[in-house]
Amino acid sequence: MNAADSPSQRERQLPDLDMLDVQSLKALVLAKQAELDSRTTEIENLKLLILKLKRMHFGPRSEKYGHDIQQLELRLEDLEANQAAAEPPTLPATIALNQQAPRKPARRPLPAALPRETETIAPGQEACPDCGGRLRHLGEDVSETLEYVPARFKVIRTVRPKLSCAGCSQIVQAPAPNRPIDRGLAGPGLLAHVLVSKYADHLPLYRQAEIYQREGVELDRSTLADWVGGASRTLQPLVDALKKYVLSAEKLHGDDVPVPVLAPGNGKTKTGRLWTYVRDDRPAGSEAPAAVWFAYSPDRKGEHPAGHLQNYTGILQADGYAGFNKLYEKGRIVEAACWAHVRRKFHDLYQAHRSPIAKEALERIGQLYGIEQEIRGRAPAERREVRQARSRPLLEAKHAWLKTILAKLSQKSDVAVAIRYALERWNALLRYCEDGRIEMDNNAAERALRAVALGRKNYLFAGSDAGGERAAAIYSLLGSAKLNGIDPEGYLSSVLRRIADHPINRIAELLPWNLLPANSPAREAA
Repeated sequence: MNAADSPSQRERQLPDLDMLDVQSLKALVLAKQAELDSRTTEIENLKLLILKLKRMHFGPRSEKYGHDIQQLELRLEDLEANQAAAEPPTLPATIALNQQAPRKPARRPLPAALPRETETIAPGQEACPDCGGRLRHLGEDVSETLEYVPARFKVIRTVRPKLSCAGCSQIVQAPAPNRPIDRGLAGPGLLAHVLVSKYADHLPLYRQAEIYQREGVELDRSTLADWVGGASRTLQPLVDALKKYVLSAEKLHGDDVPVPVLAPGNGKTKTGRLWTYVRDDRPAGSEAPAAVWFAYSPDRKGEHPAGHLQNYTGILQADGYAGFNKLYEKGRIVEAACWAHVRRKFHDLYQAHRSPIAKEALERIGQLYGIEQEIRGRAPAERREVRQARSRPLLEAKHAWLKTILAKLSQKSDVAVAIRYALERWNALLRYCEDGRIEMDNNAAERALRAVALGRKNYLFAGSDAGGERAAAIYSLLGSAKLNGIDPEGYLSSVLRRIADHPINRIAELLPWNLLPANSPAREAA
C-alpha cells in the first residue's frame, strides 16, 4: 500500500461535494469545524502545559522534566503543522459569521535592526484599463516577508602596497593588521562562530567540520581545535577581568555540576566539576550588570571553592554542599541557603507517595514565594520591610509546625530526612528576611548551569583538564553576554576584532555591557 492509500489519507478525503444536498453540506462543514476545534483545543492545552512546566521555578531540574518538555514540544509542532496542512479555504462570510476561527498567535513586528531589501511591484498597465486615462500615484500597500540567507564563507584579501622613495630608495608600507590568532587563517567572525557552535549550540568540532565541508571549505577538526585553543588564549585577559567584576559583588550565587572528562592514559572518563559564581542583583532593584564566572576543577574537593573565593568578602547563596562550610567559619563569607532545595525534597516525596505532610509543606513554601513575586525588582530596604512584616510570621509558624511533625515521625522516614534538612539550615534559610539583597533561592546559579547540562548530552564534555578550563572560560563570556541580552556570537566577533590592539589596562571596556547594547544581535562586517 503506497502513501496515497494510507488510512490517514483516506480519512482526510472529502466526498464529492457536487453530489451533496444543502443539509449534507451543512453537516459536513459542522463536522469539519468540530474536528478543527478539537485540534485547536488540544494545541492550546499543550501550550498551557508546556508553559506551566517552563515556569516551574521551584521544581526539580531533572532530565526527566527536560525530556517531557521536549516530547510535548514535538507533539505540539506536529499538531500545529497538521492543522496548517488541513486548514480549509476561507469560508464565505455568511458561514464564517457563526463560527469562531481558531486563535492564532499575535504577529510580532519584525526587528527594525534587520537589513531590508525593497521589492517594488508596479502595475503592468501604463494607462487606465477602463478608460485609457493617465495613472497618477495614489498611495501604496507595504507588506514584509522574513527571509533567510544561508551562512556563507568569504575570503578577505589584505593588500599592502609597497612604496619606494625615488630619492633614497626607502621602502614604505603599512604595517600588517593584528589578527586574533597570530598568523591564523580564521577571521574574528569565523572564530566567534566556531566557539559559539561548540559551547552554546553544543556542536562538536568534527560535526562542524562536516557542515563546513558541505559549503566546499575543507577544515580539519585539528585545525578547528587549534583555533579554539588560540582564541581562548587571546580571550583569557578578558575572562580575568570578568572574574574580578563578579567577585567584587556584595552577594554571589554559587553552584557546581559534574562533567565527564577523559582520564589520561586509560581511555576512560573521570568526573570533573564546573563551578559557577553568578552576580545578579537585578531582583533587588540594582542596575549593575549581571555576570557569571565559571571555574573548572578535576574533582569536588572543598579546596576548590575555597581557592576561588579566597579573597571574597560578602554573601554566598548556595546549596547545602559540605565543601562550602569552611568558607563560613571565619565570618568573612555569610551563608544564605536555598529554599528551592528544601522545596525540591518535599516535592519529590509528594510525587512518590502523595504525602499529606509534603503537600502542606509545599503549600506553606508556596505562600513565601508568592510574596517574593510581588516584591521582585524593589529596593533591598523595601524588600526587607515586606519580608519582616509578612514572610517572617509564616516562617516562624512553619518552623514550629516542622518541629511538631518531626517529633511524631520515625527518624528514618523520608519525610523526617526532608524536615531535618530544613531545620539544620534554618538560620541560613531565614537570612533572606534579614537582608533585602538576598534572594529566597539559588536559582540564578542553576540557570547558569543549564548550558553545561545541554552540552553533556551532545558530546563528551572535555578531552582533558585543560579542555575543562578552556570551556569554563568561554562559558563565562557567553553566559555573561546572555545575561545582558546580548547575542553571544556578535559579542565574541566584536571582541576578537578589537582585543589584539586593545590596551591591556583597559580590558574591562570589552566586557559585554560596555561593548554592545542590550538586545544587540549585530555582527560587525568584516
